[in-house]
Amino acid sequence: MLTIEDIQRKVRELEIKSKKITTHLFTGEYHSAFKGKGMSFREVREYYAGDDIRFIDWNVSARFNHTFTKVFEEERELTVMLLIDTSASNLFGTIARQKRDLLVEIASVLTFSAISNNDKVGVIFFSNKIEKYIAPKKGRQHALYIVRQLLTVEPEASGTNIDEAIKYFTSAVKQKSIAFIMSDFIASGYDNDLKVIGNKHDVIGIRVYDKMDMQLPEAGLIQAQDAETGKSIWMDTNNPLVRYHYQQHFMEQSERCKNYFKKAGAELLHVRTDDDYVKILQQFFIKRN
Repeated sequence: MLTIEDIQRKVRELEIKSKKITTHLFTGEYHSAFKGKGMSFREVREYYAGDDIRFIDWNVSARFNHTFTKVFEEERELTVMLLIDTSASNLFGTIARQKRDLLVEIASVLTFSAISNNDKVGVIFFSNKIEKYIAPKKGRQHALYIVRQLLTVEPEASGTNIDEAIKYFTSAVKQKSIAFIMSDFIASGYDNDLKVIGNKHDVIGIRVYDKMDMQLPEAGLIQAQDAETGKSIWMDTNNPLVRYHYQQHFMEQSERCKNYFKKAGAELLHVRTDDDYVKILQQFFIKRN
């Protein structure tokens, strides 16, 4: 159990790390990747060589016998929603960190990226039910509150119901938003509701997984327990057929998840617990530009 001092220290560490990443690596890239609602008129100023001639204000130019141009600015006011899986399966990790630790870091970076661009950010924590909802707001204090919740949220349920989270998001958030769905996606049956939000919102899935989710080591007879159901089975990991079927099951899950997002017109990132998630996010932002 984390003490108050531990939480405060970790919040501060995540803030410093997230701000450093946002400032030095995502400068302009997050902003460009997610466009605002449009452009609004700001002012008229003198025309300079290189300005777009389409924006010359001919009335003002004629009045002052000098060329003037209209200046526009982006109407930002974006809302970022993080739908974060808190189920027990994310408490797993054999290399570098647990999946939950990875989710916390990525969510923190996205939160501070949104706040630094003056966007609103909110969170839906879910397991097989909605665990907590944080309404979207702006500002550093709100970002710090989100990070504290990321570190301390304790799910009441252990399963995963992505469909429930998507339905809650639909009812709670009416304005068009950027929705990051963050999970290991060990679930199915959420494809129809994903299509619904994909038609209205900008949806990005971030699928986290561990190396051992994908393949078993040759370690002889081991007992594996499903973190969400509590069921245990014995597996002979020295058996090539056992390892093959285990890997095939993972690949089938991956393909199903990929198809769900593709059919919904949404994007999907895959991040392993030992991956450089900063590089993956940066490449994603640049690609969208």
